[in-house]
Amino acid sequence: MAEEPAALITAAIGDRAAAWDLEGAIPERVLRELGAAGVLCAEVPQEYGGRGWSSRRNGELTAHAGSMCSSLRSVMTSQGMAAWTIQRFGTREQRVGELGRLTGGWLAAVAFSEPQAGSDLSAISTTVEDDGDSVVVSGHKVWSTAAAYADVVVVFGRYRGDATAVLVPTRAQGVALRPVGNPLGCRAAGHADVLLEEVRLPATSVLSGTGLPLGLLTTLSLTYGRMSVAWGCVGIIRACLRAAAAHALGREQFGKPLAEHQLVARHLAELYTAERTAALVCEAASDRWDTHAPDLSTAAVLAKHVAAGGAARAAATAVQVLASAGSRDGGTVARAYRDAKLMQIIEGSEELCQLILAERALEETA
Repeated sequence: MAEEPAALITAAIGDRAAAWDLEGAIPERVLRELGAAGVLCAEVPQEYGGRGWSSRRNGELTAHAGSMCSSLRSVMTSQGMAAWTIQRFGTREQRVGELGRLTGGWLAAVAFSEPQAGSDLSAISTTVEDDGDSVVVSGHKVWSTAAAYADVVVVFGRYRGDATAVLVPTRAQGVALRPVGNPLGCRAAGHADVLLEEVRLPATSVLSGTGLPLGLLTTLSLTYGRMSVAWGCVGIIRACLRAAAAHALGREQFGKPLAEHQLVARHLAELYTAERTAALVCEAASDRWDTHAPDLSTAAVLAKHVAAGGAARAAATAVQVLASAGSRDGGTVARAYRDAKLMQIIEGSEELCQLILAERALEETA
């Protein structure tokens, strides 16, 4: 682990992000090498093979990846969320075994959503049933990021009347992966539906967090995802700011650089403000994560809401500044325009985030 993760990510992506986006895939070798270097889930403690980074430090790494390739950042989010769920709810044996694999080159995904359970995860119908010393998992998960690359999927379902998460190897009998065709954004992130038809697994595949209400279990796991997406959106805004500023300085219209036109300057000011706002709210949320603050969940929702909305507006602004130069499919701001919109949907839609924040506002007022 001698080489710094940011340098590893920079070298791994190089100038290939546009090609990956157009092809709809990241070479698996790249992902496994980054995984084995502890880059995909850098917050995993060192005792389990990880780097033991703080949320703040890992957030900046996530933003760096997001500024270069949101598809790779999405894989980092999935790997980190899977690792966090295992770390939070697994037994000592599960943590040692599974986290060691995830920091050794294995790839993971997390499966929450179903055809009738998106924002309303209380509608999850996937079942995990006892059968002797085994469990049988049945269900249909949709839009599981990185599932197309995964060796194991952390599947959320119902077990013994409550909720659980179970580790499902993608090569187990009864598991089928159906890649999502031509997604709007993060095209190379390996989005796939996961079909589970009476998948028989050892009972030890069930994480020890069984018994929690479904809403609490999913919220605890989603909090990591929301933090990661928020930091990734900081990266998107930074990429848009750099691209717009460089174009505004380098292109002349009506005898002077675009940057000297007041309306273009306003766009640059908006981009700068969006980057600073998103970064500061993410830093505050990461500080709450690192100090185990009781309002962490709300802070993560706020960070995700602010950063994702800021990224979507920043990408639209950057496309406006670059005009035709920013409209080529696969280009930096064109990718950002599509990727950022998807960020307003995943890990809690804009509307769901607003409802959660409104509820918190009422609680604090009361």
